[in-house]
Amino acid sequence: MILKKWEDLPDQLRIDAVRPYYDILKKKQTSLALKRIFDVLVSAVMLVVLLPVFLLLAVAIKLDSPGPVFYRQVRVTQYGKQFRIFKFRSMVSNADKIGAQVTVGNDSRITRMGKLIRKCRLDELCQLIDVFRGTMTFVGTRPEVPKYVAAYTPEMHATLLLPAGVTSLASIMYKDEDELLAGAEDVEKTYTQQVLPEKMRYNLEAIKKFSFWSDIKLMFITVLAVLGKDYTEKG
Repeated sequence: MILKKWEDLPDQLRIDAVRPYYDILKKKQTSLALKRIFDVLVSAVMLVVLLPVFLLLAVAIKLDSPGPVFYRQVRVTQYGKQFRIFKFRSMVSNADKIGAQVTVGNDSRITRMGKLIRKCRLDELCQLIDVFRGTMTFVGTRPEVPKYVAAYTPEMHATLLLPAGVTSLASIMYKDEDELLAGAEDVEKTYTQQVLPEKMRYNLEAIKKFSFWSDIKLMFITVLAVLGKDYTEKG
């Protein structure tokens, strides 16, 4: 993973608010290279090992409700590029057309199988495909839809210097985000004005402290969080 030259960055990133974060990452080229090597090797091995799990989930999703196995929503990753993320479908077909683009607790669009796989975070397992092909990385800012990226402050754009991630400290701290949004009168307004800025505070701090070994540590923390350890009062 090699950072582009400053003059080659898109206009929305080549701004004063992003420059301090760019300078930090530019000094960590070895960690960035190790990060990409790790992503490719580990995602390849996991895709092979977890293939039977993928097949079981695919069958269960198809039997539970009509629609495709994968949910392919447009998200934003490194340098503001758009891509279609891989997620195992946990909601009814066309869910994003009949409701908000963020999910709330007890969302009526979530299927029976969807409740189970979301609880165990299995819906995100197939993002190993995105990690392998480079549109995502294991640790980084969770990818947002273009609508929410448009609401970024200038400083928030610094998170687009790196690929979007499968996990991050922000996603761990806000793992129950859907329940937090459940009581909001205007879900999308609450997300963009309250939740997103707080998550971005963690994401920007993570760039300042970035190292290959901090990524490895965060992956172990993620496993513990999925298994039930509570980190929401830390940080």
